[in-house]
Amino acid sequence: MHAWTVKMSTPSVLAVLMVFLMAPGGVLSDTRGTRGLEAQQLAPSSTLLHRRLKRSWIWKQLFVPEEDPTPRVIGQLKSNYDHGEFSIKYVLSGEGAGDVFEIDEYSGEIRALKKLDREEKAFYTLQAQAINRKTNEPEEPQSEFIIQVQDINDNVPQFQNEPYVSSIPEMCPVGTTVAQVTATDADDPMFGSNAKLIYSILTGEPYFSVEPKTGIIVTSWANMDREAKEEYLVVVQVKDMLGLSGGYSSSTTVTVSLTDVNDNGPIFQHHLYNFAVPENAPVGTTVGRIMAVDGDVGVHAKMTYSLEDDLEKSSIVIINTDPVTQEGVVLLAKPLDYESKSRYIMNAEVVNDHVDTRFLALDEFRDRTTLKIIIEDVDEPPVFLSPSYEWEVPENVAVGTVLGSVGARDTDIVNNLIRYSIDKRSDPTKAFKIDPNNGTIAVAKALDRETADWHNVTVEAKETTQNHLSSSVVVFIKVLDINDNVPRLARDYQPYICEGTQAGEVIQLLSSVDSDDPIEGHHFYFSMVPDKHINPNFTIRDNQDNTAGIVARRSTFTIKDQTQYLLPVVVADSGFPTLSSTSTLTITVCRCQPAGHCPTGGVEALALSMGISIHTLLGILVCLVTLTDAR
Repeated sequence: MHAWTVKMSTPSVLAVLMVFLMAPGGVLSDTRGTRGLEAQQLAPSSTLLHRRLKRSWIWKQLFVPEEDPTPRVIGQLKSNYDHGEFSIKYVLSGEGAGDVFEIDEYSGEIRALKKLDREEKAFYTLQAQAINRKTNEPEEPQSEFIIQVQDINDNVPQFQNEPYVSSIPEMCPVGTTVAQVTATDADDPMFGSNAKLIYSILTGEPYFSVEPKTGIIVTSWANMDREAKEEYLVVVQVKDMLGLSGGYSSSTTVTVSLTDVNDNGPIFQHHLYNFAVPENAPVGTTVGRIMAVDGDVGVHAKMTYSLEDDLEKSSIVIINTDPVTQEGVVLLAKPLDYESKSRYIMNAEVVNDHVDTRFLALDEFRDRTTLKIIIEDVDEPPVFLSPSYEWEVPENVAVGTVLGSVGARDTDIVNNLIRYSIDKRSDPTKAFKIDPNNGTIAVAKALDRETADWHNVTVEAKETTQNHLSSSVVVFIKVLDINDNVPRLARDYQPYICEGTQAGEVIQLLSSVDSDDPIEGHHFYFSMVPDKHINPNFTIRDNQDNTAGIVARRSTFTIKDQTQYLLPVVVADSGFPTLSSTSTLTITVCRCQPAGHCPTGGVEALALSMGISIHTLLGILVCLVTLTDAR
């Protein structure tokens, strides 16, 4: 068997190891010699401590400390065929050979040439050979070994995933998890405590604490109040080497925000609010605004204003909540009158829309205040005792008759004198007059219902002061009907009777009109003029429905006998006193067509009565029309 000796230099001990050739798989298979395997380990005094025979050998690693800039021997390789005559040449190959590491070809000493960084490369794999200088043949097969770069604490721990921002609800219990910070260290976690980290709080106590090994930040103070402090900057430090002196450290800042919970109720800024509003302010006028302060934000600060329950329907004001400013807007709900009441005192309250009884009692989510509203006096125009007046007067009333009086008063305390007048535009005919001092209205001209049955007169009341404030009212005057118009036939009737008409036949239907308008409606009576002799030709039949018919008394009407008949007709009304009129109708005899129509409309009868033919009569009429047009 063939064997190597490896010496390793460390800061405290120099070890010499017999390094034996290994077959693939790690077990020696060379049987050229029977000298056995030898391993040697030397104490600091180079005294031989132990020797034993082995059938195989596994290479141990060589170590070199990182960041050491001084070239130094880190170990030695030596073949058991090397007897000190320098007949063996040592050759080094593999990672870093010649650049990072070199070997003394005579002694086998391995030397580190430069400063190494474990974080860049943690180990190097090298191969070594022993060459016979005379034959230039390998004395030993090529063997592989590893040089490990030994870690030192040369890296600062670094926080990951910065920046750290977190939020927790205010008033949360102690132990609530806030966030977890995480740091890493590039040093070797398997070597000593170089990469063993521990966390602590630099800034943020006593409100927060951190779990030393995990970096989990939790609350350590009960009832943290957002309204007192909304944001905390927690500085966390991480140290390597478990926090021992000589290690490295770094810090990070965790921004912790407290989110709002409803732990505050609204509070009015004043116990008493004073407002003034003029008495003539219209309904809907903003009287003023009230404001309650709530330390919370967002939905937890929303609130609703109102009056006390017993005032909601009877009060002169209402309160609406402004959704933008969260103010209570006091609005006028009813008309004001300084002379009736000049001051109002009422209570208003505000309530949170969303309550949370985990933090406050239910009653603490509301507050009350007092409103004092002063009504300011305004010089107002006169006020009529009635919003309108309506009178009735018969149309035959005498001029100068008093119809009634209107009244207005000055509602102000000074109670100024008032003068009355009629707006000329409302009484263009000057049918009425008014007493300027007392408002009495009388008839100035005769009235006629058939000309105007309604008069809408505007009366103005004006103060005698310098301001001359005025107001007006409408007086509706209805003219009542009296029976002062006679009834008359509805139109100019031109009745005719056909030859051959039988006795008892109706030849004309009559109706009547009357300009009067009796309350019970019209009822007309038709009759003939009283005569001591009965009319042998015609009679009037009253139909009792405001119509009447002319009835033939005989059947022997012919044009040859007589072409026209005169018939006086009397029409009477049912008014008081009863009025009547008499109209004389001319009844013409006509040769009618079979259907009873008179084609000549009585012209033929007219011509016969004049002793001329119908053709001659028509010619005369045409000439008259022509002469008229020529003019």
